[in-house]
Amino acid sequence: MPTSMKLADLAAMAGVSTATVSRALSGHPSVSKVTQERIRALAREHGVRPNQLARNLRLRSTGAIALAMPLGHARTQHLTDPFFLSLLGFLADLLVDRGYDILLSRVLPDSDDWLDRLVDSGRVDGVLLVGQSDQWDTIERVAARYAPLVVWGVNRPGQCHLTIGSDNRLGGRIAGEHLLARGRRRLLFVGDPAPPEFADRLAGLRDAAAAADCEVEVLSCDMAPGLVHDAVRTRLARGTPPDALFAVSDVVAMSALGALSEAGLDVPGDVAVIGYDDVSLAAHTSPPLTTIRQDLVAGTALMADALLRRIAGEPVDSAIVAPQLIVRASA
Repeated sequence: MPTSMKLADLAAMAGVSTATVSRALSGHPSVSKVTQERIRALAREHGVRPNQLARNLRLRSTGAIALAMPLGHARTQHLTDPFFLSLLGFLADLLVDRGYDILLSRVLPDSDDWLDRLVDSGRVDGVLLVGQSDQWDTIERVAARYAPLVVWGVNRPGQCHLTIGSDNRLGGRIAGEHLLARGRRRLLFVGDPAPPEFADRLAGLRDAAAAADCEVEVLSCDMAPGLVHDAVRTRLARGTPPDALFAVSDVVAMSALGALSEAGLDVPGDVAVIGYDDVSLAAHTSPPLTTIRQDLVAGTALMADALLRRIAGEPVDSAIVAPQLIVRASA
């Protein structure tokens, strides 16, 4: 076989990704010694010069994917958020299995070109973004020229960038209907309603409330747990408490549970509480948290597949993952 064989050919023979071939030939420690030797043996068998082959791949591929969380709104939110850690874990497993490294970044946009700098850095083959925050216009502009970009977030008619995400409006409506069906009428939404995903959750709650001729009170607050706790405590001190609370995330709901308990309110007797995400801790709060589950197993698989197909030059459409109500003792 000639030395001009494609990397994909050698990868197919070895049963690994092209990125793994590149790393094996360059002696990268992420590839086991056994796999390195097997790939080098195949290269020798077919008369391929490993150094030249690896160099050719490096001109086209970095073997790395950027995973970034833009925080134009919630600048106090951290990578330690359980939802983000779960999503990161699933994506890491999927991408590392395909031979990619992950470049992790928590982005506080300081200018309109932050995403341009990331995609043009030459350090990655593609970019995964978690959330759109207030960076919609920037993401749209870059997506128009850079195909291997996939976003976990909402989908709007006519948008350019490719998204995978939960149907947040439906999730909010499901939460509202569950609360209303249990006779709750003083509904309180807690969290930052500005990011598109959270705005859709509020819109869904309002859909349900409007159908029952109810109003929704909005407690807009920063997403940091301590600040959520303080905001809920201040609201409860003002007078008549809500009889139902819907939080934009499970982390926000957990902070609200603490404030409700301190105020001497029983959950769910006095106030029913629903979160969003179904992070692993949600089942272990006191009381266990009713929540809207985002199917991260399915969602991250769709994200990884969409990005790799875009890297390969294939067409891919956005996709929406259905939310699911998980009923526990808090509501």
